[in-house]
Amino acid sequence: MTTLFDPIVLGGMALPNRIVMAPLTRNRAPGAVPTPLMAQYYAQRATAGLIITEATAISHQGQGYADVPGLYGTEQLDAWKEVTQAVHERGGRIVVQLWHVGRVSHVDLQPEGKAPVAPSPLTAKTNTYLIKDGVGSFVPTSQPRALDAQELPGIVHDYRHAARNAVTSAGFDGVEVHGANGYLLDQFLKTGSNQRDDDYGGSIENRARLLLEVTRAVAEEVGGERVGIRLSPVTPANDIADTAPQQLFEYVVRELAGLGLAYVHIIEGATGGPREVDGRPFDYAALRQAYRDAGGQGAWMVNNSYDQALARQALADGADLVAFGRAFISNPDLVERLRSGSDLATLDRDTLYGGGAKGYTDYPALP
Repeated sequence: MTTLFDPIVLGGMALPNRIVMAPLTRNRAPGAVPTPLMAQYYAQRATAGLIITEATAISHQGQGYADVPGLYGTEQLDAWKEVTQAVHERGGRIVVQLWHVGRVSHVDLQPEGKAPVAPSPLTAKTNTYLIKDGVGSFVPTSQPRALDAQELPGIVHDYRHAARNAVTSAGFDGVEVHGANGYLLDQFLKTGSNQRDDDYGGSIENRARLLLEVTRAVAEEVGGERVGIRLSPVTPANDIADTAPQQLFEYVVRELAGLGLAYVHIIEGATGGPREVDGRPFDYAALRQAYRDAGGQGAWMVNNSYDQALARQALADGADLVAFGRAFISNPDLVERLRSGSDLATLDRDTLYGGGAKGYTDYPALP
């Protein structure tokens, strides 16, 4: 029987285990530039089979929270290179999550204080995170404007350019397209946020068009074997919903099957919340089968509140990789703790967002 500690080949990477560090926003990159503290943080967790970085903005327009990193400036890329080198020196593997938040932003974070962009001018009933005078706080998102269809090739180009920068300049082993959690690509996918009547709205095929164009462009740029994608069929995160998610996401994964991706990363249920969302039933086994039936060969990664028992069952049921999120924050040596059956350290929730080393790089490993 496959275990968490068995190796696996993922695209062009040989992973020593199937434990993945999930993306975790920590708001510790002032000016969107990674810091030496971030290099230490990720290097501490290099025993993960794979590290997926915190979501990283592909452009200034794509930023939605204070002090999150970017991939669009030379200073950012040079700083990320220090991070990837630190992880590689510890024998780790690291990919960066490519992010455009769409409407989940605030005018204070946008270029020239302009409105955030979205498929339709519908404000997300959610909050973003601002830092003023050194103090962080959650505030409501701003009213977005609808993207013109003529702007969408530019968005695709931003993803393509960020992917190339990540691999060739910053030294990442690959990239993950963030198509989940109510951000821009997910906003185009779902009926609750997409009310367009052009080629990017209405039918499932039209609503999936931008996500597929982006993923295809990124795969063409850096090679499908270096690309993963994250999807969240039923999460309510950031005020997102769809009237027929099973039909929508089975179409999406069938279309992704031919791109030669390294992996498909699925959030089961509500991100960081219940695995079964009230009123939103979903058959994840059928989703995986739709991908396989369409010829998809990429690894199947599952995510959301997994412990070792649930992970063992997921692997038995056909998953290839299991992503762990907040457990990696307080347990830099999570792989060894799981292997030895040791207790997990407790998470300090007060230090999740913003700040310095406290609650970031000061969690001790086992003796």
